[in-house]
Formats: sequence, C-alpha cells, structure tokens
Amino acid sequence: MAGINWKCPFCQHPQVVTDSNFDSPSGRVDVGENARGQRLGYQVTAIACQNAECRLVTLSFDFTANGQWSDSKWAGKSVLDHWALLPSSHAKPQPDYIPQALRDDYVQACRIRDLSPKASATLARRCLQGMIRDFTGIAKGTLDAEIKALQELADNDKAPRGVSHESIEAIDHARKIGNIGAHMEKDINLIIDIDPDEAQILIELVETLFDEWYIAREERTKRFKGIADLRAKKDAEKSGKS
Repeated sequence: MAGINWKCPFCQHPQVVTDSNFDSPSGRVDVGENARGQRLGYQVTAIACQNAECRLVTLSFDFTANGQWSDSKWAGKSVLDHWALLPSSHAKPQPDYIPQALRDDYVQACRIRDLSPKASATLARRCLQGMIRDFTGIAKGTLDAEIKALQELADNDKAPRGVSHESIEAIDHARKIGNIGAHMEKDINLIIDIDPDEAQILIELVETLFDEWYIAREERTKRFKGIADLRAKKDAEKSGKS
C-alpha cells in the first residue's frame, strides 16, 4: 500500500502513504483442521496520519485463508473476515454546530453498517427526521407528515435555504427504506433485506444534507459577518481620518 494516495479517515487530510508511516504485519494461524478453511492467517494494516494536527493511527485486521509464504511474509488469498479497528467506522468528522443528537445517530449508523444494515438504515432515517425538525422547525409526529409539510413549503418557495425538491424526494425514499428496518412486515415470513451498500446510500444522504444544510448555512453566516465586520472597520477608519 505504500506509495499510494490516501485520505485519513480521522481528519480527511489527503496524503501519500510511504514506508515510514505504513506497516502490514501478517502471519499464519496454525490451529489444525477447522470449519473456516485451509492455511489460515491474518494481516494487520496500520497507517499513521502525517498531518501534524492529527497523527492518529488507522488500524484494520483481516482473517485470511488459503495463504502461502511470499517474500518472507504469510499472504492470504481470500479474506474471511475484516475488522476496522481504528476508527471503528468510516463516519466523517462533523462540525460541533450540527446538533450532538444528529451526529450521534450518524456515527452509530456508520458503525453498524456492516454488522446490521437494517439497523443502520433505521438510524439514518431517524437522523434525517431529526434534521427536518431541527433545521426547518417542522414537527408533525411522523416523518411522512413532516416530509409533506416540508414539500408544501418548498412548493411555495418558503423552505429554508438549501432545502431543495430533490433533497425532499430523497428523504422520502430514505424514509421508506428505513421503514424496512423499523417495522415488521404484515407477513412475518416476508423478509426484505438491506445490504451494507444500500445502508451506505442512506448514510451518504445524511452527509450530503449536513453539507447542504448546516455547513453551507454556517459558511454563509461567516462570509456575511466578514463583510459586515469589514464595513465596520472601514467606517471606523473613515471616522478616524475625518
């Protein structure tokens, strides 16, 4: 992996992985006959972030099978299990001005995406509902009613800046997908599953709305304040010269 472009999952800082900040020890697991396969082994991957303000270590562990010795290392040809140890999920750092409850649901959805995609989708759905209530001030008891109320605002050009018809439609799709994890089907023998990739789509919707709603609003506020501060500064300079 050394020599490739990489982005630290902790600080999102892009960088090139080199031999100095990368290590990947591996080894054979000799437990005799077992149900997991032949020639078992493991591989650890560790990368230290080179950003001076971060320096955190990313760590993962692979349990492998059908391994063989190559270049004095034990290399498995197939991965039986993979664990992301540090960080425990691929949740992106979010600013503190996004409410803690929303950030917590988002992080938990990311953390259990692979372990329980249905639960991850349900948490993403809950996070989206919390975003509507916090960002738009709409609280109707059910997400369906809140989406309809938000759609009405958008139709009348009264929705908060950043809330588009496309985002409302996406939230409604996410609501229906999240319902699969939140509610049992009437026919309990009917199983509709959600896989990790599908749960990831909902997580990415949450991330998009964090960007388009909260972060964009904060950046606008800072820019406008900067202009107001500059005007006040120039007015003070003008008064001092007169």
